[in-house]
Amino acid sequence: MAIKGVLLDLGGVVFTGGEALPGAIDAVGRLREAGLAIRFLTNTTRTPHAALLANLRGMGLAIDEGELLTPAITARRLIEAEGYAPHLLIHPALTEDFAGLPDAGEPAMVIGDAGDGFSYDALNAAFRRLESGAAFLALANNRSFRDADGELSLDAGPFVAALAFASEREPLVLGKPAPDFFAAGLASMDCAAGEAAMVGDDVESDVGGAMDAGIAGILVRSGKYRPGDETRIDPPPSALVADLAAAAELLLSGEGI
Repeated sequence: MAIKGVLLDLGGVVFTGGEALPGAIDAVGRLREAGLAIRFLTNTTRTPHAALLANLRGMGLAIDEGELLTPAITARRLIEAEGYAPHLLIHPALTEDFAGLPDAGEPAMVIGDAGDGFSYDALNAAFRRLESGAAFLALANNRSFRDADGELSLDAGPFVAALAFASEREPLVLGKPAPDFFAAGLASMDCAAGEAAMVGDDVESDVGGAMDAGIAGILVRSGKYRPGDETRIDPPPSALVADLAAAAELLLSGEGI
């Protein structure tokens, strides 16, 4: 089946350290010119939706608001639908995506990449909320990300795992690799899983998650990729390429993946 839609990770695929990766913006343009629908699925939880859009446009990326899917926006919709009162363990910059939510209601503990906010006191307060019966919502569960200095840094996943271990509870993960997150991207493109491909640098959350959802997964050797990552999932990625430009070349070649 021909590819009609492309899901793109952002950090490590389109940009790193606040700068567009070489050839990435042109690659997105080529995919658009070929008539492919595009959605950007990111697990970034340090930057609010509006600021992320502005940053991407500042890099020269043409992107509409509805093309960007983030775990924070997904979480907000769930919180509103369920009538939750959230306890937030997130980066201060992300609080604008949760502004105006009620203080009263069934409690929900929401964890993202809080950065320096991951103090003992903050984690212990979150643990106590879970012990008291609060719903456990994880914006993402990634192990690491490529930081602005070029090195890998801890992402939210290790802290989610610590709270899961301490509370003996499993979180509801709202970002990748959650099937519903991929399904939302597909639905917004009116595209079936077998008609789409996901391009990412995280073999577990991006590629493995997409393939579990029936979507072809293309792993790029940029961003957080480390040699041998392609062997960490079974089945292996649908394709392994150098970067987004190479992924676009593959998708537009007509050779299939």
